[in-house]
Amino acid sequence: MSQSHIPAGREGSLEAPTRHPLAWRDPSFYDEAALDKELERVFDICHGCRRCFSLCNSFPTLFDAIDEAPSGELDTVDKKAYWDVVDHCYLCDMCYMTKCPYVPPHPWNLDFPHLMLRAKAVKAKKGEVRFRDKILASTDVVGSIAGIPVVAQAVNAINKTETGRKLLDATLGVAVDAPVPDYHSNSARKQLAGRELAAPATPTAETRGKVVLFTTCYGNRNEPDLNIDLVEVFEHNGIPVKIVSQEKCCGMPKLELGDLEAVARHKETNIPALKQAIDEGYDIVAPIPSCVLMFKQELPLMFPEDAAVQAVKARIFDPFEYLMLRHKSGLLRTDFEGGTLGKVSYHVPCHLRVQNIGLKTRDVLQLVPDTTIDVIERCSGHNGTYAVKKEFRAASVKIGKPVMNRVAKAAPDHYTSDCPMAGHQIETGLPEPKEPTHPLKLLRQAYGI
Repeated sequence: MSQSHIPAGREGSLEAPTRHPLAWRDPSFYDEAALDKELERVFDICHGCRRCFSLCNSFPTLFDAIDEAPSGELDTVDKKAYWDVVDHCYLCDMCYMTKCPYVPPHPWNLDFPHLMLRAKAVKAKKGEVRFRDKILASTDVVGSIAGIPVVAQAVNAINKTETGRKLLDATLGVAVDAPVPDYHSNSARKQLAGRELAAPATPTAETRGKVVLFTTCYGNRNEPDLNIDLVEVFEHNGIPVKIVSQEKCCGMPKLELGDLEAVARHKETNIPALKQAIDEGYDIVAPIPSCVLMFKQELPLMFPEDAAVQAVKARIFDPFEYLMLRHKSGLLRTDFEGGTLGKVSYHVPCHLRVQNIGLKTRDVLQLVPDTTIDVIERCSGHNGTYAVKKEFRAASVKIGKPVMNRVAKAAPDHYTSDCPMAGHQIETGLPEPKEPTHPLKLLRQAYGI
């Protein structure tokens, strides 16, 4: 590996990783020559290390391109391969959080996911994002249209037919065997609108005891039961819940495209509403790990100077993180009248793992008597819209195959993932068809409510 442009000191840092703010509003962020130089620097380091070969398909794509180059080094790799590496990155952050020894504060200052994000942002700025990708990333717009009564029924019916799937393939490049969610006209926000707070809040040292619910695009239109189950579980535990006054997509799908201006526009709707709830004494929860991560990590790194963004970061929680904080103070009910859950295969989504909160979902479900939890900490291969795109479908299945095989071999009473889309990705790879059950539904079932 050529190291002429790499700082001295190859040892991995023993200090905790730190994340630098994303300088996305600096014109140099979009300088293609500077980006190309940084891609070369980072790819050369990755080539000499190769610890991340077993994660996403970005790294095998990079390493194969180098190995097949005339010199066997990065200097003779076709620059087109660089963009293949970028396209295979879905910003899961697992290389940064679990594998790379050269992340800040190491002097090599390597942040692979945010370098890929920068490259995606350059493509987006140049208008090189496919129409298909723009549509798939417009989750709130697509959901509001597809969720219209009658339209929702038609869309769902068509998506279940061979002809409909071939049409999606031909028009949008959506793989015929990829999981495609249903749409619901009776959205979660409709079902929960005007809901009165069920009980007074009981605060603890770490929680305020009442929450505002960010329903998320997927939880609102595709699986509204996620939010209904969350509300039932929380209120069963004496935690009053109301929905946030207004919301748009959290911005994660647009982030994955590098459309940072769109992320900023969504932030201008979401942050004021969430900050108002905080000022009124609420904590925030959301049922989708990617959406929680967006507010916990990505927006704070994009807007480090915005006090409201930082306030939301400090008071947004994963649902099971919140429940375990309540349990620590003796305020979580453990009278599970619904009975045991039996053997549960539990997949931990990447965007939950990188929150560094531990296995709170496992910890809560293990409170149910005679319940065993088999934890699977490996990527399902779904990763936003990656697994539904025709050109990436095979790679996504290959990435998720170890998870699918482990669930199949365990033959559990239930298999589950905090990310419902990951759950359905796993479902597509099981030899015997069986639907996943979300952890919130499992907990509600155990409570018998």
